[in-house]
Amino acid sequence: MRKPTWFILTGLLAALLLAGVVSNFASGHPDGLDSVARQGCTFDAEDHITGGTCMAQSEADNQTKDSPLAGYGLRGVTNGFLSTGLSGAIGVVATFALGGGVFWLLRAGHKSTDRPKRTV
Repeated sequence: MRKPTWFILTGLLAALLLAGVVSNFASGHPDGLDSVARQGCTFDAEDHITGGTCMAQSEADNQTKDSPLAGYGLRGVTNGFLSTGLSGAIGVVATFALGGGVFWLLRAGHKSTDRPKRTV
């Protein structure tokens, strides 16, 4: 195999490991934006807003909440570790396929315009 192929495959493998395994160890605490949006409100044990005034009171459900990969997991898989890992791996493969397809199309188009003209 050529050197660029090894480079791409190594990168893909690293991304799959990070998305499929390491993503399970990410923090479950809200990120910075969520933390700021929740400032000023009080919450019960189930994390529902019970009082106060904050931006989080006007949040709505995500429009993709019923999709197969909603909530950083794969719907239908009951094991949380496996669900998160599979959804991450699916995301990596889909992104790689989309990026590779665009690259291939651009490269194929570029090659067709660079052909030397034949003289008869």
